[in-house]
Amino acid sequence: MERLVILGGGESGVGTAILGKQKGYKVFVSDNGVISKKYKEVLLNNEIDFEENQHTESKILNADLVMKSPGIPDKVALVQKLIEKSIPVISEIEFASQFTKATIIGITGSNGKTTTTLLLHHILKNAGLSVGIAGNIGDSFAQQVADETYENYVLELSSFQLDGIEDFNSHIAILTNITPDHLDRYEYDFNKYIASKFKITKNQKETDYLIYDADDEVINNWIIENKTSAKLVPFSLVKELEYGAYIKDNNIIININKDKINMPLSTLSIKGKHNTKNAMAATMAAQLLKIRKQNIKESLEDFEGAEHRLENVAKVYDVEYINDSKATNVNATFYALECMDKTTVWIVGGVDKGNDYNDLLPLVREKVKAIVCLGLDNDKIKNMFGNVVDIIVETAGAEEAVKVSHKLADRGEVVLLSPACASFDLFDNYEDRGRQFKKAVRSL
Repeated sequence: MERLVILGGGESGVGTAILGKQKGYKVFVSDNGVISKKYKEVLLNNEIDFEENQHTESKILNADLVMKSPGIPDKVALVQKLIEKSIPVISEIEFASQFTKATIIGITGSNGKTTTTLLLHHILKNAGLSVGIAGNIGDSFAQQVADETYENYVLELSSFQLDGIEDFNSHIAILTNITPDHLDRYEYDFNKYIASKFKITKNQKETDYLIYDADDEVINNWIIENKTSAKLVPFSLVKELEYGAYIKDNNIIININKDKINMPLSTLSIKGKHNTKNAMAATMAAQLLKIRKQNIKESLEDFEGAEHRLENVAKVYDVEYINDSKATNVNATFYALECMDKTTVWIVGGVDKGNDYNDLLPLVREKVKAIVCLGLDNDKIKNMFGNVVDIIVETAGAEEAVKVSHKLADRGEVVLLSPACASFDLFDNYEDRGRQFKKAVRSL
């Protein structure tokens, strides 16, 4: 019996443990921290051996196969020892994919992947397809492969998940964009991060598709310099394409098969340029899966966006409060500020992952009247925007940030939480940050 060791007792770890046991592996789960009550109960109920608050090397280095949680960097000493011993270290996505024959649509990119994943799942589900949604979102892929019999999966894939693949393949891969993010995990080398994202197309064949943003310089350069076997399916906001999706006279035109789609931008339920791109990508994937035009259009009109992504929370004294807690990098915040059509009080800050705020300067100068910092170390933000914005206030939590913003915002203005940073200094994660923000807004 092969020994499967799982590092990390979270969503992906516990899902892999269940699938591993079902497939006849001897499973051991090891977590350096505390395993939450919810996951511990699942492990106990399934009689899966585990440890927490430590990694016992003697129980790990005898593995035949190791599944590493995406949160654990490769440079950790224990992972290096496994690699030295030639023990395969893979991701949950890699492990689970070998046990399903479902058609997989994999979606990656620095931004937009959650919205695109949710939107495509919404379209396919409404069209009556048997479809699961997993990856960086919802129940783990491994758990669903163990419990369900979906014929299709829409997977949101982070670079960390793609780093651990060998044979995994998406029949349709979507690459929304590539901007510097998580560089702390890639030795501050943007090229390593780019290579990681393009692993999504590594195993694609001529019968597979790569949908990508043709306006993205980084993606275009990679495609010129490297080979992929997949059929290229581009989308663009600025150029007319003979094959792909583009904008003409405020209509989205999609021309990838005989059934051309023409849809007014005004009918999309999600607004903003980046969401137009997300809609183009999802629509083309749906078309390649033979979903009828009418079904696609109806789904685009009634889709509700992702929580914590430009989410309208409430209007208080004629001031709009928007939760964009999921904006954990500069590019996501760029999109958010670009969408603002009113004077903005901007709540920003947290754990900086090597951010370069320069790109935001023109938008901040044009739209932001005050900055409310929400992090333990705000020097970089103050230095960058001190000359552009008159008011910069430091706060130590969501409630205080909302109260201060409430005082600063006048009627007809907007308060935007779009942190451009990770949340771990003051919150559990970006969801916790977003929920605390919403709670504070609702108690104004």
